[in-house]
Formats: sequence, C-alpha cells, structure tokens
Amino acid sequence: MKRLILLLGIPGLALCFHPPLLAQGSAGTSGTYEPRYLVDLPTAGILPHGHLAIDMEFYQQDGVLATVSLGAFNRLVLGVAFGGNHIIGTDKPVWNGTPGFSARLRLIEETIVLPAIALGFDSQGKGAYLDALNRYEIKSMGLYAVASKNYSVLGYLSIHGGINYSLERSDGSDAPDFFAGVEKTVGPFLSGFCEYDLASNDSNAKALGRGRGYLNVGFRVSVGMGFSLGVNLKDIFQNQQQSSVGNRTVMVEYIQPL
Repeated sequence: MKRLILLLGIPGLALCFHPPLLAQGSAGTSGTYEPRYLVDLPTAGILPHGHLAIDMEFYQQDGVLATVSLGAFNRLVLGVAFGGNHIIGTDKPVWNGTPGFSARLRLIEETIVLPAIALGFDSQGKGAYLDALNRYEIKSMGLYAVASKNYSVLGYLSIHGGINYSLERSDGSDAPDFFAGVEKTVGPFLSGFCEYDLASNDSNAKALGRGRGYLNVGFRVSVGMGFSLGVNLKDIFQNQQQSSVGNRTVMVEYIQPL
C-alpha cells in the first residue's frame, strides 16, 4: 500500500515543483511524444528523429522486458528487446532465447481526412517464451500494418486498428490477425487505453487461446523529464486457459533526444 501511494503521488509532486516538465511524456493532452503502443498493440506513432526510448515492462512470474528504440530517421524507428522470467527475486533467471527486433516506418502522415498509416515488424512477444511450442505466451506481432486517427473530444480521442501476421506458427495456428484500440486523454498528464486483439492466430486445438481474443486496458501518466508510468490489466476475457482476471503489469517509459 505504501508503494502504491508513493507511485500515485509522484505526478502531484512533479506538478508542484516542476510543472513544465510534465509535458515531456506520452500521456495526456500536454504529452510531447506520440504513444507508440496502447497496452501491447502498436499504433502508427513514431519517435522523432534522433530520439532514444527505453521501455520497461514488469509482468507476472517476476518477468522483466526491456526495449531500446531509436528514431533513426524522420519516419523510421528501430528497436531491440530482451528479457525473461524470475529476474526479480531469488529464483534463477530464465532468459528469453533470443532478443526481439522491431522496425516501424510511417508511410502516410495524418491529415484532417486520412489517418496516419505505418508498416512494421516486431519479433518480440509478451510473457514467457514457451520452448515446447516455440512461441511466447502472447505471440509477437510479426509483420503488421496499422492506422491511427486523432479527434478533438474533451481533449483527444485516438482510434487505432490494424492487421498482422505473426511468424510464430509452429502451433499450426497461422491465420492473419486483426486488432483495434482507443486512447482517451484525461486531463493534461493522464491517458486511458483499451485494446482488443482478435487472436485469430491463437485459437486452434494446439494453440493457447479459447477463441475469445485478448482484451486489455491500461492507464499512463506523464511524470516529467521524459518519463511516463503505466499500469495495465490484461486478458480480461481470460482467453488463455491458464489466465485469470487480474493479470497486472507495470510499464516505465523514458524518452530523450540524443
């Protein structure tokens, strides 16, 4: 409880002592950077050229996933990720077999009529890597296309949707997948997220899913100096057989120009 109170108190302390710095995160109407992800799913958002992002996700089984991304050019972002389970605590760490690699290219900038459109690749899945199935608990996106459109509705309302084809196909479930999500700003420093992954590539007899898809929600707050903090609740529909409502994760994002 003390840790929770401290976490919730950080934005208020930052507002008291460093108000201008709060605009440097990716949440709220005063956010400086575009959200590149909702909870797990990508948006068409990119890093500005010459900016570095470090994303940390803390999940069940004392898991940690770290991702480093670089705005290599005006519309291109490159990234590498690595992590594993039992990183925190006394158990022996179980590392992912290989790093994950990602690239995102924004083809079309958003206009009044058209959404922003990006093409990407991401080999990093979520959760533990399952050696017996040669896949992550939540499959990596693989190749994807995503569109994002922003509207002015009591702040900002952003709508995202896309299609992807994961390269994790050894379970025999190799159909294209579809996803969608929304972001809503709540004041200058807070945003809420909701996403749904149809998981059509994770629903046959050998796969992990039950055919319900993955529904995830989360909140993110800009706390200043390039930092954003988020909390997520994943797999609300209990799509995976071993899942239970209450799969909570915490994320930390740090973005700075080089």
